[in-house]
Amino acid sequence: MDLNADLGEGFGRWTLTDDDALLSCVTSANVACGFHAGDPLVMRRVCEGAAARGVTIGAQVSYRDLAGFGRRSMDVPAAELTSEIAYQIGALRVFAEAAGSRVAYVKPHGALYNRAVHDDAQAHAVVEGVLLAGGDLPVLGLPGSRLLDRAREAGLPAVEEAFADRAYTPGGTLVPRGEPGAVVEDPDEVVRRAVGMTVDRTVVAADGATVPVAARSLCLHGDTPGAAAIARRVRAALEEAGVDVRAFA
Repeated sequence: MDLNADLGEGFGRWTLTDDDALLSCVTSANVACGFHAGDPLVMRRVCEGAAARGVTIGAQVSYRDLAGFGRRSMDVPAAELTSEIAYQIGALRVFAEAAGSRVAYVKPHGALYNRAVHDDAQAHAVVEGVLLAGGDLPVLGLPGSRLLDRAREAGLPAVEEAFADRAYTPGGTLVPRGEPGAVVEDPDEVVRRAVGMTVDRTVVAADGATVPVAARSLCLHGDTPGAAAIARRVRAALEEAGVDVRAFA
């Protein structure tokens, strides 16, 4: 199982994620590309840190929404969104390659991630942006999403992802952040869910139903309080359960 986290979510003098600590735990780093968080210096530092530790680098692309941290849904015209996706991937690629690594996959962030689960036009625009950026880049997304369907149709590798620290609906989608209990804050519960998703391939939804999970990558949000400590516990628990924790790309 791959273990990924959102990194580089600072901007200028403002910091959010403990990038160095998280890079010691995860196998893949979803690096903010400047549209919801991150700036050139932050992107460069995270890429250098990831390359030094052998952590796979992914481009976390977003709506252009610094003020809203990319968590506000936006009606961006398809051609514009496609260009913005390619732009973000290209920007991160410069720093990844300068660090001796590469951008190995693409993952939408926040509102764009959730929108692309059901919105075919936005999902298609994201995939077109990946294609425009060049390379056979895998796309990371929610199982059953339009995003992954579109990626497969375009001949791109589609990688299913699960979230250990987010609540699920009975339909297998994420509970919207605006609803109570959307984020799982108890570290013990996050660890239990991570092992259950990986070993048993199930998760308990918000209504108590058991939902099947088919994922190759497990996400922990870097902006969660104590994220690095939780990530260390999750990785240790997975390895204790006999799980081979390694990057998918």
